[in-house]
Amino acid sequence: MNRRRRLHVAIAASAAAALTLTACTGKPGDNGTDPDSNEQAASIVFWTPQVTPDRLDAQEQIAAAFEDETGIAVEVVPLGAADQNQALVTGAASGDVPDVILHAPDQTAAWRDQGLLDTELAQSIVDELGVDTFNERALEFVSLAGEIGAVPSDGWVHLITYRADLFEAAGVDVPTNLDDLADAAAALADTGVSGIALGTQPGTPSSTEAVESIFLAAGCQLVEDGEVTIDSDECTDAAAGFKRLADSSLAGQFDVPSARAAYLNGTAAMLLFSTHILDELAGLDPANPPTCAECADNPAFLAENSQFITVLDESNPAQYGSTLNFGVPVGANATEARMFIEYMLNDGYIDNLAMATEGRLPLRLGTPDEPTRFIDEWGTLPFGVERAEGLSVADVYGEDVVASILDGMNAISRWGYGTPEAPLAGAAFSQNVLSQNLAQLLADTPADEVTATMAEQVRALQVELGP
Repeated sequence: MNRRRRLHVAIAASAAAALTLTACTGKPGDNGTDPDSNEQAASIVFWTPQVTPDRLDAQEQIAAAFEDETGIAVEVVPLGAADQNQALVTGAASGDVPDVILHAPDQTAAWRDQGLLDTELAQSIVDELGVDTFNERALEFVSLAGEIGAVPSDGWVHLITYRADLFEAAGVDVPTNLDDLADAAAALADTGVSGIALGTQPGTPSSTEAVESIFLAAGCQLVEDGEVTIDSDECTDAAAGFKRLADSSLAGQFDVPSARAAYLNGTAAMLLFSTHILDELAGLDPANPPTCAECADNPAFLAENSQFITVLDESNPAQYGSTLNFGVPVGANATEARMFIEYMLNDGYIDNLAMATEGRLPLRLGTPDEPTRFIDEWGTLPFGVERAEGLSVADVYGEDVVASILDGMNAISRWGYGTPEAPLAGAAFSQNVLSQNLAQLLADTPADEVTATMAEQVRALQVELGP
């Protein structure tokens, strides 16, 4: 009989309510199950930010398979990042913590700083599975001074999707750096379409992502060795380039939905977006179908005429993206947590990735015996909401695109991750510190004045956070 208890926690529930419902397993003053004991916990608690009904159901199915194999039940608790942060701090104070948390690298840095993560266990899991089987950049994201704080699971990267047919008609070459990208956007805007759609609404999360993405591609760093460098020449040039990209829009400022819609309806020649766009271009997401004029007769038109830049500047391979990682709090059932994480990265890994193939690229590449097993299988997995058709990324876009996307994942980069500056970078990101200055930039304030203001604000935040 299946002993796993399913929790149907409302996604909008408060962290306090979530703590009550999760029935966390830690005990005050202990470290969970003694690894040397023969006693096995009957159940563990798993917090996940993958909270949509279809993804929650997929995770519960994987948890059920884990229970069938081990006899350990798993409570799958949907909890977004903000609620995870609050609930973990509250739970740690009372001794009630979950056993495994799927989370982002900025959370790894914050929780490590607060002493909330069992980093020794994370390191031992990676060692057991094989350090060489993981994406090296993903390991760097969750490491500090060479010590791993969490175990990488999967991630996504930004792509620059572009209309190859419009490029050809306008005689525009595929860009290989930020200057080229801005030139291409301006030239395409002259043909009557927005050159590129990307987040440009000041002070919003979408523009914060776009700023970091474009600035990173230009070789700009937020902070280096404790010194704020967002006012460097590289960053000022990046700000000027961002302004040119924004000026190529014929439809005003963009957020995530409007940028995606502009490309899907054929009024933008390029789009800065995550790998989640892959299914929508192919007409596999009924909520966001292609609506371009040509799409009425040929729903596959955009997929057939779109190509992708996965690393803009090969001389500076820094591609914006994000990862999800398994962490084990201090006080968790350590032995059972280890078993669950290792299962999720072995027998359950492909099912884990397949819940949202286009947005869950493998960060464990394979096994010691089959070094490319998981990256090979990823390209063959069905993707999109309309999975009944069984189409894979390779089926729709070809093996070369699959390889290119995975190369982009190898170049994944974020400000501060894997360094002592991670808390500062995370705070600047979550507070939209840089993108709140876009109004001035887009209103023709000189780029060097804008980056000087950005630097002043980041330094003030640095002082606020303290040593």
